[in-house]
Amino acid sequence: MQSIVSQAGWPIWFLIILSVAMVAISIERFLSLRTQRVVPTGLAATLLQSLRSSHDHSAALAKIAAASPLGAILVETYKRSDLPPAQRRLAIEDAGREQAHYLNRYLPLLSLIASIAPLMGLFGTVVGMIEIFGSYRPDGTDPTQLARGISTALYNTGFGIVIAVPAMMAHRYFKSRVANLLILMEQASRQLNDALSSGSRG
Repeated sequence: MQSIVSQAGWPIWFLIILSVAMVAISIERFLSLRTQRVVPTGLAATLLQSLRSSHDHSAALAKIAAASPLGAILVETYKRSDLPPAQRRLAIEDAGREQAHYLNRYLPLLSLIASIAPLMGLFGTVVGMIEIFGSYRPDGTDPTQLARGISTALYNTGFGIVIAVPAMMAHRYFKSRVANLLILMEQASRQLNDALSSGSRG
């Protein structure tokens, strides 16, 4: 690896930073967007049961809201259940948008990495071409500088593509996952709202 970095020249360090950021974001989002972490199974029933068995509703609601994004939406649904339907829907949608923003955190940066990695690779290619032209002299060509320029150009071009493709794939995957999780959260919120409307509120 050290040999490759040496042959690729100093522009490769920008791509290395991008690759580290891409891996870190992908791991963080993979762990944060697990279904059980975002949409715990049976949380609506757990909320109603907690309210029935707890004398301190505020503490119970705060605990559930802090436990998961779905918990925050369900608590908001419960708190607004006395409002007229139109106002209740707006309040729940606001809570949903806030959680959607949380779930999409860092994904714009992942998309940015996918966009600029090929450009940074192109920048390294230009640097390599400059070194190639610099190797030509009236008395002959410097083979060492020529080889270094070719290595810089090729390695940076390749690294830029190698980073951009997985970054784009990860971005599309996580965007799709967020969309699916939001649908599950909406369904759970609707079920709780129906249960509260039918007189299940504790």
